[in-house]
Amino acid sequence: MSSEVAVVPGRMRSWLAAHPLASYAVRRFGLYLVELWGAVTVAFFFFRLIPGDPIQTFIQTLQQNYVYNAQASAAVIERYRSEFGLDGNLFSQYLHYMYRVLFQQDLGPSLINYPTPAQDVIMRALPWTVGLLGLSAVLAWVLGLLVGALAGWRRGKAGADLVTNLAIALSHVPYYFLALILTFIFAYQLAWLPARSAYNARLTPGISPEFVLSLLKYGLLPSLSIVVIGVFSWLLSTRMLMVPVLGEDYLTYAQAKGLRPRRILTKYALRNCYLPQVTAFGISLGFIFNGNVLVEQLFNYPGLGATLVNAIQILDFNTILGVTNLAIFAVLTANLILDLLLPLLDPRVKYWR
Repeated sequence: MSSEVAVVPGRMRSWLAAHPLASYAVRRFGLYLVELWGAVTVAFFFFRLIPGDPIQTFIQTLQQNYVYNAQASAAVIERYRSEFGLDGNLFSQYLHYMYRVLFQQDLGPSLINYPTPAQDVIMRALPWTVGLLGLSAVLAWVLGLLVGALAGWRRGKAGADLVTNLAIALSHVPYYFLALILTFIFAYQLAWLPARSAYNARLTPGISPEFVLSLLKYGLLPSLSIVVIGVFSWLLSTRMLMVPVLGEDYLTYAQAKGLRPRRILTKYALRNCYLPQVTAFGISLGFIFNGNVLVEQLFNYPGLGATLVNAIQILDFNTILGVTNLAIFAVLTANLILDLLLPLLDPRVKYWR
């Protein structure tokens, strides 16, 4: 029996050695699980070690609103501590939180909107962030890649140099600073676009032409601030990758064969540039989320950034950890998917060990 059990791992190793792509996927998925557990654990202990007692603050709020009788303080506080997962020592709180999240799919009640579950509060804000951050980040990456490739391809030309210098000047400007400038010009000076909110408050949310147009009008300034800075950042990095490629022998050979410049750029030069950019896009998602938090606060946008800031102000741990873990899951999963797609784009990756 023991010899048969020992044969199975041996067969598995032989099968993985014969299938390098599957071996790469298994190793990468195992690393993903370790990264996910480590990041969620660090986030839990980091936020739970913040000084302060959210339950006492919550009780004081109820007292100010004449909702709560002060004579029942001990029993009520104990019940709230148990309900919010704050009873016991820190390690038992961690075990209780992980069990509730993994096996019950429950983040616990939200303090900023009690007794609504934290996952409901997060799911209400998630579409706004996905619509604003997701579309803006992808659009910035695609435009930055294309314009950067053209700037590198046509280096030395007046237009390419102008775009490159403009990108050098603006690529490190924070999202929120450009958002302030755009708001001052287009909202307060020209009065073309609204300065705050996600849609016209007079309209009822729904799938109607008036509401969709209102969403586009109100979302133009925050999305423009993210897209402009993102395009300039991706432009510079793509140009930096494109310029060394232009001296390669295979491009000279392609030119000698009489291929059109457009085909050489898109089929040969650009292909060696977008592989590192695909990996960089996954890594940058976390930084984009951080900048998006301030943009949402600035425009009073009802997304995850505004929800996270409101939760931090009153130490709503369940909502804080829910938003943070969702961001961790999104960034790590996006990196996993991009890493699994890399062998399809570059066959050399599957032989990595």
